[in-house]
Amino acid sequence: METLSRLLVFISLFSGLVSGFTLQNLPITSFEESYTQLFGDKNLFVHKDGKSVRLTLDERTGSGFVSNDLYLHGLFSASIKLPSDYSAGVVVAFYMSNGDTYEKNHDEIDFEFLGNIRGREWRIQTNIYGNGSTHLGREERCNLWFDPTEDYHQYSILWSDSHIIFYVDNVPIREVKRTSSMGGDFPSKPMSLYTTIWDGSKWATYGGKYGVNYKYAPYIARFSDLVLHGCPVDPMSQFPKCDEGATEYIRAAQEISPSQRAKMEVFRRKHMTYSYCYDRTRYKVYLPECVVNPAEAQRLRVYDPVTFGGTPRRRRSGKHRSKRSRMDGTESI
Repeated sequence: METLSRLLVFISLFSGLVSGFTLQNLPITSFEESYTQLFGDKNLFVHKDGKSVRLTLDERTGSGFVSNDLYLHGLFSASIKLPSDYSAGVVVAFYMSNGDTYEKNHDEIDFEFLGNIRGREWRIQTNIYGNGSTHLGREERCNLWFDPTEDYHQYSILWSDSHIIFYVDNVPIREVKRTSSMGGDFPSKPMSLYTTIWDGSKWATYGGKYGVNYKYAPYIARFSDLVLHGCPVDPMSQFPKCDEGATEYIRAAQEISPSQRAKMEVFRRKHMTYSYCYDRTRYKVYLPECVVNPAEAQRLRVYDPVTFGGTPRRRRSGKHRSKRSRMDGTESI
């Protein structure tokens, strides 16, 4: 039986490496087995299947839950459907953190979904912190090629000792490679998985220009297909317990295939609107891991010319946005 299990793992890994790594067919755990409510009282609701969760933000409180275990590396994923209509100021977060354990030198890997005013789209912000380096934000922001309020979409974090990769529907949208010059800024200590919805009126939408309007409450975020496929840390020994299947999966998943890398490049060219690597207001000197792409820097100035070191330019009127389509790696996206 053990031999068969190893064979199946090998076949799965080989197929992923050949065709572009897939995040499908990962083990889905129940809420009761793997998570604990963090806050929110009745604003957290677990469906009868035990594997789907609803988080609500209203005038009283937001809500959230946290994994029972700490993990040192792994693949962490959820299918999420975001609140519709007016959602300015609302933040839905899916992230790794150890802030409760290491208050002054915590690590963090963030997916943050930032609500918007009516008629404007939700935005995604990704970020990492290592060893309490919160003064050096490594944020990137992007739009999506679909409406995240209409259906569930898969959002995933792959974290190894050398790579962090953010995925949307199996498309890598950001890769962070550990470099020696980053030092302790790369997350390296065991972390828990957190999922929350809360009021971010002071900053989330256009720097706080638009806040949460509770006339449109309750704001409901829905979660399913919760995946914790990693190396849980033994609370007594503080060492990770990583089975062979998870170890091989992490090792293979951190290598982005040529086809997946092409999709990532298309995504970033078409949908990324901010990267800390080009923020000349915050950083007069590039952070050490930044690989500067002059064409990318020039394109991002359109979104915020002051921040990106340019001067405002008038945009030509007319139809300049193409219809959204599936992210299939083609230039029609």
